[in-house]
Amino acid sequence: MSVTSPYATRLASIPIRRRETEVLGSTTRYWEYGDPDAEHTVVVAHGYRGEHHGLEPVIAHLPGIRFIGPDLPGFGESTPLTEVPHSIDGYAKWFQAFVDDLGLTGEALILGHSFGTIVTSHAFASGMQAPALMLINPIAMPGLDGPRKFATALTVGYYRAASKLPTRLGDALLRNRMIVQFMSSNLVKTKDRDLRRWIHDQHHTYFNNFSDRDTVVEAFDASISADVSEYAERITVPTLLVAAELDDITPVSAQYTLQERFPDATLRVLGGVGHLIHYEVPERAADAIRDFVDALK
Repeated sequence: MSVTSPYATRLASIPIRRRETEVLGSTTRYWEYGDPDAEHTVVVAHGYRGEHHGLEPVIAHLPGIRFIGPDLPGFGESTPLTEVPHSIDGYAKWFQAFVDDLGLTGEALILGHSFGTIVTSHAFASGMQAPALMLINPIAMPGLDGPRKFATALTVGYYRAASKLPTRLGDALLRNRMIVQFMSSNLVKTKDRDLRRWIHDQHHTYFNNFSDRDTVVEAFDASISADVSEYAERITVPTLLVAAELDDITPVSAQYTLQERFPDATLRVLGGVGHLIHYEVPERAADAIRDFVDALK
């Protein structure tokens, strides 16, 4: 039985429309939130093994902004890419093509979360045109060099095992409920029992909503192959970094180093939260986004 979102009432007040388009061989499903005539439009790239639902708590706190949230190819309701690989370069090309297909190149603001911060940063460094970039939980250093090396090694071993097993067994390993619960329990920081319960339910509901074993493994390899710092110096537009004090994937020190590599970046560090800013403190992320967007006017 699903758990009611603590942000459901806010989200229910925002109009939502489901759309789809064909991009680089992927039938890309996306959701449009808010007024189509809003002053600002933001196109979102979600995190690894997530989908468009993940950033809805943040969107729910920003009713005056129009958001477009696609499911990345191979995740959620979007089919895999067929014209490019599921690499950082492939996802960045898809993202650029998606924004262009919607006629929003040079107009929409761009927002990435976690894995999506690498994808969007690569897109900008490759010439994507947009007024500004916003990154929540940016991956500021190589994934294999993060602060929890043992957990990282286990994760890499887990995906390697899934890739070498027969397809059916590998898929079952990737979707194992106990492993998903272990991941969720390690990432969550809030002490609020109801909020923790809802976050675990979100992971069990959406974390396994991927198309197939090979695509999710290919995307995992992409997620540990690059980080935002590789692209920062080539991103000249105003950039917002919303980082977490307790992030187990990227330490705060790396976020300050990352900020220095951008020509024009603002860093907001949120205390008492980890890699699940979008679930645990979406209102604080929304405040940072609102302040940043208002300053662009």
